[in-house]
Amino acid sequence: MSKILIETKHMTKYYPTGEGKFTALQDINLSFEKGEFAGLVGPSGSGKTTLLNIIGSLDTQSEGEVIVLGKEVSTLSARQSAALRSKHIGFIFQTYNLLPVYNVYENVELPLLLLKMSTEERKKAVMEALEWVGLTDKLKSRPNQLSGGQGQRVSIARAMVKKPQIVLADEPTANLDTENSLHILDTMLKINRETGTTFVFSTHDQKVVNYLNRVITLVDGKKAKDDLKVSV
Repeated sequence: MSKILIETKHMTKYYPTGEGKFTALQDINLSFEKGEFAGLVGPSGSGKTTLLNIIGSLDTQSEGEVIVLGKEVSTLSARQSAALRSKHIGFIFQTYNLLPVYNVYENVELPLLLLKMSTEERKKAVMEALEWVGLTDKLKSRPNQLSGGQGQRVSIARAMVKKPQIVLADEPTANLDTENSLHILDTMLKINRETGTTFVFSTHDQKVVNYLNRVITLVDGKKAKDDLKVSV
């Protein structure tokens, strides 16, 4: 039996402008099940990142419903939204967003400091996450001592360390060469298959699209296509 983790119903997002409003997303109906490896694709300005931010409760819709893990995100308080993100949603960004004053271990541990975990529990979780991405030998390295590919692998470990149900990845390969991009994608696909974590990407990178088992195309804020693919 499938388990729907994310659902949008007639979801629209607009922003006020001087002469009215700009519609970033219009009448979006989507659902994502547990274990999907899916992506939002489309040109710049098509609404990919906006949709990802709404799913991650970093933003809210203007109309319609957005239900994430059984919660309607627009009804959540700031505290409830933060709790949803801190416990159940991991984020991977194209700029990595690692804190330069912290080493690799401390950057990966950071999301766990918001949860009620002992030092030993945090250590076990951090080491497991770093094993997933093959960076246990870089524990004490600072972000400026890492290659771009290593930095993005640290950000994956940070996203996965709390074992979230959902990972949202916004252009995760944008700053990487082909070799590192493929390594990152192999890593995320392996985690997806081992843990059942749902991955939703925002991307215009064909290398990412080749890995996805579902491709949702957005054009001018509307869902143009929703294609299932055979898993790689």
